[in-house]
Amino acid sequence: MSLTAMRSRLTDDDIRRLVKGESAEDRALAARKICQRIDAPDLTAEEREAADAIIEMIARDAATLVRRSLAVTLRRSPHLPKKIALQLAKDIESIAVPVIAGSPVFTDEELIEIVRTQPAAKQAAVAARETVSKRVIVSLIEHADETAMGIAAANDGAEFDDETFERTISRFAQSQKVMDSFVSRSVLPIEFTEKIIARVSDDALQRLVRRHALPPQVAVDMAEEARERATVDLVDQAGVAPDMPRFVAQLQSSGRLTPSIILRALMRGHIAFFEHAVARLADIPHSKAWLLIHDAGPLGLKAVFERTGLPPRILPAIRAAIETYHSIEMGAGEEGRIVFRRRLVERSLTQFQGVPEEDLEYILARLDQDESEDYPAALAG
Repeated sequence: MSLTAMRSRLTDDDIRRLVKGESAEDRALAARKICQRIDAPDLTAEEREAADAIIEMIARDAATLVRRSLAVTLRRSPHLPKKIALQLAKDIESIAVPVIAGSPVFTDEELIEIVRTQPAAKQAAVAARETVSKRVIVSLIEHADETAMGIAAANDGAEFDDETFERTISRFAQSQKVMDSFVSRSVLPIEFTEKIIARVSDDALQRLVRRHALPPQVAVDMAEEARERATVDLVDQAGVAPDMPRFVAQLQSSGRLTPSIILRALMRGHIAFFEHAVARLADIPHSKAWLLIHDAGPLGLKAVFERTGLPPRILPAIRAAIETYHSIEMGAGEEGRIVFRRRLVERSLTQFQGVPEEDLEYILARLDQDESEDYPAALAG
């Protein structure tokens, strides 16, 4: 098939520069422009055949810059011919990595072969793909180094299950890099979280506590032990516990469901924890506690509060917090909670009669931490 079959899509100058360009830079620019045009989804069968011939010619260019232009431009294209994709995957790293990491044309079998036979940088590219199947993860566990496995561990698109989590621990238990990387995942199974606690760095442990729920007993045990490495902030755990009634029950059984943690959690916006704590202490169903706290007016809140045995001196602050909560629309996600916390403190500060000084200092210190860490944009409003 002649290149002229594509001239309706390309200019004579494009093709001339690709074939006869005096410098690699000229040919690379022409290759990029041509690849962008021939990646169009509406090519006819004849045009697609001609496009594949052009791509094959570019892939044979002796200049690294030209082949890299092809690799980068078509790295996510479903129209990159399989034969060329496999050829590029065996090229030097600067050419192979973009294609391996992004191309949708590879099968699991081909990715597994790359992991099994190619060096670390290419294994890492497989680990960084948008989706990585369990079969490929197993191959990475068996053949990859800790850098590639760290990338896979942090990749939410990598398909880990109980088996692959266990296999990873079995091989990489001593690799802090891999264990720390798991903390970056959006979701971690509680059982796996418990197993990696002792294996992560101090910094990763703090992120683990902030980002993921710990099993109630683990959270309480860590707090009681006051580990030198880190002490779990049970107030933060109150916001992420997946089984709130169980978490509250565990705190009560260990003597940690204190007025201080209840007030601090409420002022951090952990309303569900506050409701379950009140229900537990008042020995009533959560649904009834919710109604008394939110729908029965100030007398309902006072009535259920008196059943909890909490000190009367903190009731004004609790009432102010609940009233403020009802008057503020809390946005979604962590940004919404941070904005809510700031406004809650601002509106309730004058009504904090009777709140222990250490609790007030904690609330304000955590607010300062919110503002200094991750969400400056949210706090600007």
